[in-house]
Amino acid sequence: MRLAKYLARAGVSSRRRAEELIFEGRVSVNDVQVDQPQLQVTEEDKVTVDNKVVSGIEDKVYILLNKPPGYISTAKDTHNRPTVIELVNMQAARLYPVGRLDADTSGVLLLTNDGELANRLMHPRYAVEKVYHTWVYGLPRPETLEKLKKGPLIEGEKRTPARIKILEKDPQNNIALLEITLTEGKKRQVKKLCQAIGHPVKKLIRYSFAGLNAGNLKEGSHRHLQSEEIEYLYALVKLESQS
Repeated sequence: MRLAKYLARAGVSSRRRAEELIFEGRVSVNDVQVDQPQLQVTEEDKVTVDNKVVSGIEDKVYILLNKPPGYISTAKDTHNRPTVIELVNMQAARLYPVGRLDADTSGVLLLTNDGELANRLMHPRYAVEKVYHTWVYGLPRPETLEKLKKGPLIEGEKRTPARIKILEKDPQNNIALLEITLTEGKKRQVKKLCQAIGHPVKKLIRYSFAGLNAGNLKEGSHRHLQSEEIEYLYALVKLESQS
């Protein structure tokens, strides 16, 4: 197996990042520093990154979590706040969230140790869709929503157009439920978009990611992806299946 692929499948990083590590001189094979990502290795070889032995290819884990509010979308937190990894109790698998949700945002979040798949799912090139359901203050007019559909200017930057529709209106409480579909994954994207059109977010849920939704999963619960779902994600980002 190519060295870069070996590192990616061992959960060290994505394949692209693995190539960078090799070019940076941080990888050795059998105690010899190497600089060729295409170098062939086996599990019999001793592979190290920054002088730390790579434990070898680990079984890939793919989890869909219905994230509740109050959890940080990282593997570890320096302030000892609860993280999404704690909800699945599989620290040994070295899981990482695919993208992030704000602490106060709930909904679909993928967790995996498949670095290459995670990298592509987050890369703008593949335009992976994220669907959000958000309660906003006020009752947006159709012409206001058109601004989101065309891609508003936020903090001096033109944003990718969003698909948006009103799911429900509550005139008595002066709030509305919107469905917003994005292909960008910028920090606090939905909140900034809604703020830009004068309808701040009251509550935000990610309804689906890459076509996968929580279904009957309760908040805080998770499930392992089915084989056909994994194959679908690989096809979505044009990756060769590892099955």
